[in-house]
Amino acid sequence: MKAAAFDYHRADSAAQAVQLLGAAGGMAKVCGGSQSLGPMLNLRLAQTEALVDVSRIEDLKAFTLQPDVLRVGAAVTHARIEDGELPDVTLGLLPHVASGIAYRAVRNRGTLGGSLAHADPAADWVTTMSLLDAGIVIVGVDGERTVPAHAFFLGPFTTALQDDDVIVAVEVPRFGAGARWAYRKLCRKPGEFADAIAAGWIDPARGIARVALGALDGMPQVVTGDAAVQALGQPAAVQQLLDNAGIDDEDARDLHAVLLGRMLKDLAP
Repeated sequence: MKAAAFDYHRADSAAQAVQLLGAAGGMAKVCGGSQSLGPMLNLRLAQTEALVDVSRIEDLKAFTLQPDVLRVGAAVTHARIEDGELPDVTLGLLPHVASGIAYRAVRNRGTLGGSLAHADPAADWVTTMSLLDAGIVIVGVDGERTVPAHAFFLGPFTTALQDDDVIVAVEVPRFGAGARWAYRKLCRKPGEFADAIAAGWIDPARGIARVALGALDGMPQVVTGDAAVQALGQPAAVQQLLDNAGIDDEDARDLHAVLLGRMLKDLAP
Protein backbone atom coordinates (compact mmCIF):
# COMPACT_ATOMS: atom_id res chain seq x y z
CA MET A 1 0.00 0.00 0.00
CA LYS A 2 1.15 3.54 -0.71
CA ALA A 3 0.29 6.85 0.86
CA ALA A 4 -2.70 8.83 -0.37
CA ALA A 5 -1.78 11.84 -2.50
CA PHE A 6 -0.51 14.92 -0.66
CA ASP A 7 1.30 18.18 -1.39
CA TYR A 8 4.93 18.47 -0.29
CA HIS A 9 6.53 21.68 1.00
CA ARG A 10 10.13 22.07 2.19
CA ALA A 11 10.48 24.82 4.77
CA ASP A 12 13.69 26.84 4.98
CA SER A 13 12.92 28.24 8.44
CA ALA A 14 10.69 27.54 11.40
CA ALA A 15 8.73 30.71 10.64
CA GLN A 16 8.06 29.50 7.11
CA ALA A 17 6.98 26.10 8.44
CA VAL A 18 4.49 27.79 10.76
CA GLN A 19 3.18 29.85 7.85
CA LEU A 20 2.75 26.77 5.65
CA LEU A 21 0.98 24.87 8.41
CA GLY A 22 -1.33 27.78 9.07
CA ALA A 23 -2.20 28.09 5.38
CA ALA A 24 -3.21 24.43 5.35
CA GLY A 25 -5.89 25.06 7.96
CA GLY A 26 -5.03 22.09 10.14
CA MET A 27 -4.75 19.66 7.22
CA ALA A 28 -0.93 19.45 7.11
CA LYS A 29 1.66 17.54 9.10
CA VAL A 30 5.28 18.26 9.90
CA CYS A 31 7.84 15.71 8.77
CA GLY A 32 11.48 15.36 9.69
CA GLY A 33 13.11 11.94 9.67
CA SER A 34 9.72 10.36 8.87
CA GLN A 35 10.62 7.13 10.64
CA SER A 36 7.17 6.97 12.24
CA LEU A 37 5.04 9.17 10.00
CA GLY A 38 6.32 7.64 6.76
CA PRO A 39 5.16 4.07 7.50
CA MET A 40 1.87 5.36 8.92
CA LEU A 41 1.20 7.27 5.70
CA ASN A 42 2.13 4.27 3.55
CA LEU A 43 -0.23 2.04 5.54
CA ARG A 44 -2.85 4.82 5.48
CA LEU A 45 -3.05 4.76 9.25
CA ALA A 46 -2.55 8.51 8.84
CA GLN A 47 -3.54 10.77 5.95
CA THR A 48 -2.78 14.39 5.24
CA GLU A 49 -3.34 16.94 2.53
CA ALA A 50 0.19 18.30 2.83
CA LEU A 51 3.58 17.60 4.41
CA VAL A 52 5.86 20.37 5.65
CA ASP A 53 9.44 19.11 5.70
CA VAL A 54 11.62 20.75 8.39
CA SER A 55 14.58 18.38 8.12
CA ARG A 56 16.83 20.85 6.28
CA ILE A 57 16.34 23.84 8.55
CA GLU A 58 19.85 24.47 9.82
CA ASP A 59 18.77 26.04 13.12
CA LEU A 60 16.85 22.86 13.96
CA LYS A 61 19.98 20.76 13.45
CA ALA A 62 22.10 22.85 15.80
CA PHE A 63 22.67 22.72 19.56
CA THR A 64 23.62 25.35 22.12
CA LEU A 65 25.23 24.78 25.51
CA GLN A 66 23.76 27.17 28.08
CA PRO A 67 24.58 27.49 31.80
CA ASP A 68 21.76 25.23 33.02
CA VAL A 69 20.57 23.41 29.91
CA LEU A 70 21.66 21.98 26.60
CA ARG A 71 19.36 23.28 23.88
CA VAL A 72 19.11 20.53 21.27
CA GLY A 73 17.61 21.31 17.88
CA ALA A 74 14.49 19.31 17.09
CA ALA A 75 16.00 17.93 13.85
CA VAL A 76 19.07 16.48 15.60
CA THR A 77 19.09 12.76 14.87
CA HIS A 78 19.32 9.95 17.39
CA ALA A 79 22.61 8.88 15.76
CA ARG A 80 24.26 12.24 16.41
CA ILE A 81 23.38 11.97 20.09
CA GLU A 82 24.54 8.36 20.18
CA ASP A 83 27.86 9.28 18.56
CA GLY A 84 28.63 11.99 21.09
CA GLU A 85 28.42 14.97 18.75
CA LEU A 86 26.62 16.95 21.47
CA PRO A 87 28.06 18.01 24.85
CA ASP A 88 27.20 15.30 27.37
CA VAL A 89 25.39 17.28 30.06
CA THR A 90 23.62 14.14 31.35
CA LEU A 91 26.75 12.16 32.22
CA GLY A 92 26.01 9.52 29.60
CA LEU A 93 22.23 9.20 29.81
CA LEU A 94 21.34 10.70 26.42
CA PRO A 95 23.91 8.70 24.40
CA HIS A 96 22.86 5.53 26.24
CA VAL A 97 19.19 6.05 25.43
CA ALA A 98 19.89 7.03 21.82
CA SER A 99 21.99 3.92 21.20
CA GLY A 100 19.07 1.67 22.14
CA ILE A 101 16.50 3.20 19.80
CA ALA A 102 15.42 0.83 17.01
CA TYR A 103 18.25 0.15 14.53
CA ARG A 104 21.12 2.27 13.24
CA ALA A 105 19.33 2.92 9.94
CA VAL A 106 16.43 4.40 11.91
CA ARG A 107 18.72 6.35 14.22
CA ASN A 108 20.48 7.89 11.20
CA ARG A 109 17.25 9.61 10.15
CA GLY A 110 14.93 9.69 13.15
CA THR A 111 14.92 12.96 15.09
CA LEU A 112 14.49 13.96 18.70
CA GLY A 113 11.73 16.44 17.95
CA GLY A 114 9.89 14.01 15.72
CA SER A 115 9.82 11.36 18.43
CA LEU A 116 8.42 13.80 20.98
CA ALA A 117 5.80 15.18 18.58
CA HIS A 118 4.67 11.62 17.76
CA ALA A 119 4.35 10.93 21.52
CA ASP A 120 4.28 7.15 21.36
CA PRO A 121 4.11 5.99 25.02
CA ALA A 122 6.66 3.25 24.28
CA ALA A 123 9.22 5.63 22.74
CA ASP A 124 12.49 6.07 24.63
CA TRP A 125 12.64 9.85 24.32
CA VAL A 126 9.13 10.25 25.68
CA THR A 127 10.06 8.51 28.94
CA THR A 128 13.49 10.14 29.10
CA MET A 129 12.23 13.69 28.65
CA SER A 130 9.42 13.02 31.11
CA LEU A 131 12.03 11.85 33.61
CA LEU A 132 14.04 15.05 33.09
CA ASP A 133 10.93 17.25 32.67
CA ALA A 134 12.80 18.77 29.75
CA GLY A 135 11.55 21.97 28.16
CA ILE A 136 9.95 21.53 24.74
CA VAL A 137 10.55 24.72 22.74
CA ILE A 138 7.74 25.44 20.29
CA VAL A 139 7.28 28.12 17.65
CA GLY A 140 3.76 29.11 16.59
CA VAL A 141 1.89 32.10 15.26
CA ASP A 142 2.32 33.89 18.61
CA GLY A 143 6.06 33.33 18.72
CA GLU A 144 8.22 31.00 20.80
CA ARG A 145 7.19 29.31 24.03
CA THR A 146 8.66 26.56 26.20
CA VAL A 147 6.43 23.83 27.60
CA PRO A 148 7.77 21.42 30.26
CA ALA A 149 7.44 17.77 29.36
CA HIS A 150 4.83 17.10 32.04
CA ALA A 151 2.53 19.63 30.35
CA PHE A 152 3.51 18.79 26.78
CA PHE A 153 2.43 15.13 26.78
CA LEU A 154 -1.34 15.10 27.15
CA GLY A 155 -1.88 11.42 26.37
CA PRO A 156 -0.87 8.69 23.92
CA PHE A 157 -0.04 10.32 20.58
CA THR A 158 -1.47 13.59 21.94
CA THR A 159 0.55 16.69 22.78
CA ALA A 160 0.15 20.39 23.48
CA LEU A 161 1.07 21.20 19.86
CA GLN A 162 -1.44 23.26 17.89
CA ASP A 163 -2.03 22.69 14.18
CA ASP A 164 0.44 25.41 13.20
CA ASP A 165 3.07 24.72 15.88
CA VAL A 166 6.58 23.40 15.24
CA ILE A 167 8.97 21.96 17.84
CA VAL A 168 12.27 23.76 17.32
CA ALA A 169 14.36 22.53 20.26
CA VAL A 170 14.47 20.58 23.49
CA GLU A 171 16.09 22.03 26.62
CA VAL A 172 17.82 19.22 28.50
CA PRO A 173 18.86 20.07 32.08
CA ARG A 174 22.54 19.92 32.90
CA PHE A 175 23.27 17.30 35.60
CA GLY A 176 25.04 18.44 38.73
CA ALA A 177 28.26 16.99 40.11
CA GLY A 178 27.62 13.59 41.65
CA ALA A 179 24.36 13.01 39.77
CA ARG A 180 23.34 9.40 39.10
CA TRP A 181 21.00 7.91 36.53
CA ALA A 182 19.71 4.51 35.53
CA TYR A 183 17.75 3.37 32.50
CA ARG A 184 16.27 -0.06 31.90
CA LYS A 185 13.93 -1.24 29.19
CA LEU A 186 12.61 -4.60 28.09
CA CYS A 187 11.89 -5.52 24.47
CA ARG A 188 10.91 -8.82 22.93
CA LYS A 189 13.88 -8.43 20.60
CA PRO A 190 16.42 -5.65 19.97
CA GLY A 191 15.08 -2.78 17.91
CA GLU A 192 11.44 -3.15 18.88
CA PHE A 193 9.45 -0.70 20.95
CA ALA A 194 9.74 -1.44 24.66
CA ASP A 195 7.26 -3.50 26.65
CA ALA A 196 8.45 -1.72 29.81
CA ILE A 197 10.78 1.15 30.69
CA ALA A 198 12.07 2.26 34.08
CA ALA A 199 14.36 5.26 34.49
CA GLY A 200 15.73 7.24 37.40
CA TRP A 201 17.69 10.43 38.08
CA ILE A 202 19.18 11.39 41.44
CA ASP A 203 20.94 14.76 41.52
CA PRO A 204 21.91 15.85 45.05
CA ALA A 205 23.57 19.07 43.87
CA ARG A 206 20.30 20.20 42.32
CA GLY A 207 18.03 18.68 44.96
CA ILE A 208 16.37 16.40 42.41
CA ALA A 209 15.14 12.83 42.74
CA ARG A 210 12.90 11.44 39.97
CA VAL A 211 11.80 8.03 38.73
CA ALA A 212 9.76 7.41 35.56
CA LEU A 213 7.86 4.31 34.51
CA GLY A 214 7.25 4.17 30.75
CA ALA A 215 5.89 2.05 27.91
CA LEU A 216 2.43 2.11 29.46
CA ASP A 217 -1.01 2.38 27.91
CA GLY A 218 -0.89 6.03 28.93
CA MET A 219 1.96 8.47 29.31
CA PRO A 220 4.90 7.88 31.70
CA GLN A 221 4.24 7.88 35.43
CA VAL A 222 6.76 10.04 37.29
CA VAL A 223 7.43 10.13 41.03
CA THR A 224 9.53 12.92 42.51
CA GLY A 225 11.35 13.71 45.73
CA ASP A 226 13.81 11.70 47.80
CA ALA A 227 11.12 10.21 50.01
CA ALA A 228 8.98 9.15 47.03
CA VAL A 229 11.92 7.54 45.27
CA GLN A 230 13.07 5.74 48.43
CA ALA A 231 9.53 4.49 49.02
CA LEU A 232 9.64 2.66 45.70
CA GLY A 233 11.87 0.13 47.41
CA GLN A 234 8.77 -1.01 49.30
CA PRO A 235 6.35 -3.49 47.65
CA ALA A 236 3.28 -1.47 48.63
CA ALA A 237 4.66 1.66 46.98
CA VAL A 238 5.47 -0.26 43.80
CA GLN A 239 1.95 -1.68 43.67
CA GLN A 240 0.51 1.81 44.15
CA LEU A 241 2.62 3.12 41.26
CA LEU A 242 1.39 0.27 39.04
CA ASP A 243 -2.18 1.07 40.07
CA ASN A 244 -1.64 4.74 39.19
CA ALA A 245 -0.25 3.64 35.83
CA GLY A 246 -3.43 1.67 35.14
CA ILE A 247 -1.66 -1.67 34.72
CA ASP A 248 -4.29 -4.33 35.39
CA ASP A 249 -2.80 -7.39 33.71
CA GLU A 250 -0.88 -9.46 36.27
CA ASP A 251 1.89 -10.45 33.87
CA ALA A 252 2.42 -6.83 32.86
CA ARG A 253 2.46 -5.75 36.51
CA ASP A 254 5.12 -8.33 37.29
CA LEU A 255 7.19 -7.27 34.29
CA HIS A 256 7.13 -3.57 35.21
CA ALA A 257 7.75 -4.32 38.91
CA VAL A 258 10.81 -6.46 38.15
CA LEU A 259 12.25 -3.89 35.75
CA LEU A 260 11.64 -1.10 38.26
CA GLY A 261 13.45 -3.09 40.94
CA ARG A 262 16.46 -3.64 38.69
CA MET A 263 16.56 0.04 37.77
CA LEU A 264 16.47 1.07 41.44
CA LYS A 265 19.43 -1.21 42.15
CA ASP A 266 21.34 0.44 39.30
CA LEU A 267 20.44 3.85 40.71
CA ALA A 268 21.67 3.09 44.22
CA PRO A 269 24.95 4.81 45.23
